[in-house]
Amino acid sequence: MQPDGRGSVAFLLAQLGAHAAALFTERVAALDLTPAQAGLLRLITVMPGRSQQAYAERLGVPPSRFVNLVDELESRDLVERRRGEPDRRSYALHLTTQGQAVMRDIGAVGRAHEDDLCADLTAAERQTLRELLGRIADQHGLLPGVHPGYRRE
Repeated sequence: MQPDGRGSVAFLLAQLGAHAAALFTERVAALDLTPAQAGLLRLITVMPGRSQQAYAERLGVPPSRFVNLVDELESRDLVERRRGEPDRRSYALHLTTQGQAVMRDIGAVGRAHEDDLCADLTAAERQTLRELLGRIADQHGLLPGVHPGYRRE
């Protein structure tokens, strides 16, 4: 335990991570989404038109579980499967118009989430924190934009 009673950096990261994840879960639930669904929509936005297999591999999700995730989003008209190019046997994922609108909502939720979590930091402090946390994430081989929880859910 540190003299201020806060604990180690590792403990604080775990404490804040769990707190932030729980709050984000509540926030996206208001959009009738799970964090995994929101994360996949975000990944399709950043990397559109990839095969289902490519997304599943990037996220580290077993194919059977990934298909269920996509099926749910497709049934809600948020994503669509299109025949892949050049391999017509595979399907590429794209956001629908409705999916793009939901992504705008997720973006607003994400910005509000970060603003609430970092309300006591200046813009410069927030940028420094982002850079430091990014270095730690890189050190541990974490993929940018991919939550490691996909591998455990």
